[in-house]
Amino acid sequence: MSDLIQLEKRGHIAILTINNPPANTWTRDSLIALMDTVRELNEDRNIFALVMTGQGEKFFSAGADLKTFADGDKARANEMGQLFGEAFATLSRFRGVSVAAVNGYAMGGGLECAMACDIRIAEEHAQMALPEASVGLLPCAGGTQNLPWLVGEGWAKRMILCGERVNADTALRIGLVEEVVPSGKGLEKALALAEMACKQSPSSTARCKTLVMSARDGRSHDDGWRMERELFVELFSTEDQKEGVNAFLDKRKPEWKNR
Repeated sequence: MSDLIQLEKRGHIAILTINNPPANTWTRDSLIALMDTVRELNEDRNIFALVMTGQGEKFFSAGADLKTFADGDKARANEMGQLFGEAFATLSRFRGVSVAAVNGYAMGGGLECAMACDIRIAEEHAQMALPEASVGLLPCAGGTQNLPWLVGEGWAKRMILCGERVNADTALRIGLVEEVVPSGKGLEKALALAEMACKQSPSSTARCKTLVMSARDGRSHDDGWRMERELFVELFSTEDQKEGVNAFLDKRKPEWKNR
């Protein structure tokens, strides 16, 4: 496993730390390491939740290292664009609950990484932006697609087209993050939410996440309701369904197997 993405497991929670100081920029190697790590976690039935954060106290991630694109090489641009897209799509498809602890600047690909997570917690000193157009580029890892879904078209255009940077309080107000906490408390709060998620049936959570994400696809309500019913019945082929109901009836805590 690459040192650029540090992995720590605490019970049913995996903590992934972007570790490329001083600004935790993304590289070819770190994007590949993120994909590999998330795929391995998807195969680990003991992991129910994931927390993503940045090394240090100032940066979650400043995004791509612009030196990568300084020579205008199209082949390198294509490779990096594909890697960014695939890496954060893989993070979005993590079968459990993912929480971003935004512990500082989240710029460009850094913010796109946070938006690929299910929930975002920002420390009060955090700053967020998608400034790619200011250097002749554009967000290519989900930024133009995920940001308007989260904050609406108006604020997405302010941030992408006008290059507006938002602080933690504004991010909370517009729906970009779910909570703001004091500096240094982001990981603690993210872990607390991850612990809450671990009390849920992981089999149920994975299917609920699929249903919630499917709302972005523009399918009709009838299709969404049909999917709900189908996945509800599908749960009855899992051990977790039987364990959850019987644990409730027996007045005891369930012991999830994630199968």
